[in-house]
Amino acid sequence: MEREAHLSGKHVGDSSAPSAVRGFTITRGRTVPRVELPFEATLLVSIPSGHRAEPTGPAAQVLEVCDRKSVAEVAAALHLPLGVARVLLADLVAEGHVTVQRTLTRNSSIDERRDLLQRTLQGLLVS
Repeated sequence: MEREAHLSGKHVGDSSAPSAVRGFTITRGRTVPRVELPFEATLLVSIPSGHRAEPTGPAAQVLEVCDRKSVAEVAAALHLPLGVARVLLADLVAEGHVTVQRTLTRNSSIDERRDLLQRTLQGLLVS
């Protein structure tokens, strides 16, 4: 049976495999995202444009899984630390490959904030 590899160097279902790739090597030493990305923000892949280069390497792998997922879900799907996922996703946002749907703003009501917490808890219970 062929196992699916992830950016972390681990394989799906193989929790004993050591991480062969350190997070800072994936982000080329960067720890701060180019744009602010809350962990609950939902991401949408933009329609490809002929005037921008397609991402390669880890960024391409992130782009493959990020459509309609939150930053936290992308990190979990690729077995990446949240900070590494944020840096890679922020690059994709800055380059126009991905757009961000913010779930909360400074003007969000208490009900909107409570609803987000309930959806997050429900998602955690399901998974």
